[in-house]
Amino acid sequence: MTARPEFYRFHNGEKAPLQFSASEYDARLKGLRARMAELGVEVAVFTSMHNIAYYSGFLFCAFGRPYGLVVTADQDVTISAGIDAGQPWRRCHGDNITYTDWQRDNYWRAILSVTGEGRVVGYEADHLTLLQKSKLDAFLKPSKSVDIAGTTMVQRMHKSAAELELIRKCCAVADVGGYAIKDAVKVGTREIDVAMAGRDAMEMEIARVFPDAEYRDSWVWFQSGINTDGAHNPVTARQLERGDILSLNTFPMISSYYVALERTMFVGEVDPASLKIWEANVAAHEYGMSLLKPGVSCAEVTHKINDFLEERQLLQYRTFGYGHSFGILSHYYGREAGLELREDIDTVLEPGMVISMEPMLTIANDQPGAGGYREHDVLIITEDGNEDITHYPYGPEFNVVG
Repeated sequence: MTARPEFYRFHNGEKAPLQFSASEYDARLKGLRARMAELGVEVAVFTSMHNIAYYSGFLFCAFGRPYGLVVTADQDVTISAGIDAGQPWRRCHGDNITYTDWQRDNYWRAILSVTGEGRVVGYEADHLTLLQKSKLDAFLKPSKSVDIAGTTMVQRMHKSAAELELIRKCCAVADVGGYAIKDAVKVGTREIDVAMAGRDAMEMEIARVFPDAEYRDSWVWFQSGINTDGAHNPVTARQLERGDILSLNTFPMISSYYVALERTMFVGEVDPASLKIWEANVAAHEYGMSLLKPGVSCAEVTHKINDFLEERQLLQYRTFGYGHSFGILSHYYGREAGLELREDIDTVLEPGMVISMEPMLTIANDQPGAGGYREHDVLIITEDGNEDITHYPYGPEFNVVG
């Protein structure tokens, strides 16, 4: 019987163009290795989609299988499943090892081939399951395990010039989706039809602007009426009615980078009670954006917007924090939780950070002005303030449509 390997290198074809240059990934790895040295970590084993993508450019499709990235002082090696063949090699910076599924835990044997035994191993405590941590211990036999999730998150929060350029382009794509949605809104149209118009427009624009990319994961949430009460409510087949409140949400995904455009809209007309809430939320949005500047903490911004809404007797309708970091994150992977506009986050804003302002007020269905009101812009923190890179207009003058 032919011997079947536990792992092998299947470097099929040539390296594909990645979203960033090799020097960009080298700089990220250099920063990571400096952080590892500060913590006494000899080898890092990454298992999350966001960190593997950040340091290697490879965004995996798990489908129940584990993936990894191993970084040592002189190696960076992605670990991928045989089902993906040569695509992980072509789409990653550095080396790649393919593990086979002929026997259980070949994934860990492939990792061991890079790490060796008895090293000080860095891992992601916020991602690695108890089961996989036990296997890490059994196979790698670390002399010590160190959680490096926090320090890598801090590194990701500070964007490079190349990242900022990409994020600006992402926001322009989100705007394209917004205009397509505006044009698609008509009485009697279903939410799903409007959402598809926005998604299709973004995907066409992404393919135009990024001809060398892989295309995946862009989506739209378009909600109407009572469906606007939650920020993450799925699309339905509800038909739009005149006077409906709408929530426009476009989410282009480009090489694992995510941005968002979110706007309150109304079909045809807006009643006085709804207009009052909408204008108040717009005012909170504008006030919040004015607060985003270097040297101010996330908690400080949050408390000031809280006071703004409390003065207008609206704070009780707030449903979540006022904004969060952008970069490598998604609704199913990644989250830079250290950069969110919430009362319990003391992170101080610094130039090069990217953060949203997105106040939301939700009024119950049995109250005047019922619905969810949300405006959302993406901003880059600069040396003396911020740069708003979302350009689709907000407010009643532009967004009573259909």
